[in-house]
Amino acid sequence: MNRVHRLAAAASAGLIVLAATACGTTDVDEATGAATTSASPASEDCAQDTTTTSTGPVSFTDGVGRKVELDQPAQRIAVLEWQQIEDALTLCVTPVAVSDPKGYRTWTSAEELPSGVTDIGTREEPDLDTLYAAKPDLIVVEAFDADDETIAKLEKRGVPVMATKGADPEDPIGNMRQVFSMIGEATGRSERADQVLKEFDDHLAQAKQQVTDADLPTDKFVFFDGWLEGGNLTIRPYGQGALFTEIGEELGLKGAWTDAVNKEHGDGGVDPSYGLAQTDVEGLTAVGDANLFYANDEGAGGYVEALGENPIWKSLPAVKEGRAHSFPPQVWGAGGPRSCEQAIDAYVDVLDQK
Repeated sequence: MNRVHRLAAAASAGLIVLAATACGTTDVDEATGAATTSASPASEDCAQDTTTTSTGPVSFTDGVGRKVELDQPAQRIAVLEWQQIEDALTLCVTPVAVSDPKGYRTWTSAEELPSGVTDIGTREEPDLDTLYAAKPDLIVVEAFDADDETIAKLEKRGVPVMATKGADPEDPIGNMRQVFSMIGEATGRSERADQVLKEFDDHLAQAKQQVTDADLPTDKFVFFDGWLEGGNLTIRPYGQGALFTEIGEELGLKGAWTDAVNKEHGDGGVDPSYGLAQTDVEGLTAVGDANLFYANDEGAGGYVEALGENPIWKSLPAVKEGRAHSFPPQVWGAGGPRSCEQAIDAYVDVLDQK
């Protein structure tokens, strides 16, 4: 099952939200577009971009070990996942076709998707006729292995397909970087990719110093989202291997939802690909006095409101001491460098005030 399905399909049904950041408190509150390798009209950053676009043949191994060869960098790409849509836009490449643009615009704010991009339906069931009518010269998908049925289905039409790895719990940030660089290579935008990743590294380093200077009462933390269904409140802690957990740890914090904690208090284990666990509100007592960060659920079912009414939640040390913080909406928790910078800012904007 791909990342968008795991992390956002429920959101569209009003169950979860992935987001990031600003100071929260314990208050619980089409037509075919012409692709371009120049700046997206929606992006001031791209309007000022001075990096070059290569023009020679392209040859590389994709995220699942397949050889991808192009006579020239792709200019009309179709993209089936939200991180990769964001990545293309950060590279100043506007896709001709994307999966679920409405969902992207609802949950992602790091890069604005211009109007006029063809909607090709869902990642699991793209409308192939609409997809190929957009005349892409490269299709970007997400997969975990070369035998993914979507790859096989798309390859029958003769358009090159590039697969990016869905996630890597051993190195979430490294995988995010690799996916971004790969799209940069495929579109001739490697110089821009290198520039953006350097900006990400610089952003992370500066933020880490701010967290160090904050002199926190504890460096332990857990980020979670959740959902409310049939009156039942479910909490989903981000454990080891989750992107938001690694970002926090890179800032100098210590993830409190460890494998040992999950073994005792989790329900159903940890998703092996994304590092996501599942518990109830009482399960959060297992992280002791850790700082709590949680996804804002704007428009997604009201789990935050239910939290605020829960007596166990009110008794948690972080809640009583004002160290439970809601991340604001529309920062994609499985995004590219720009979404990750927003997540970094989310942690720092709160912690720097302590």
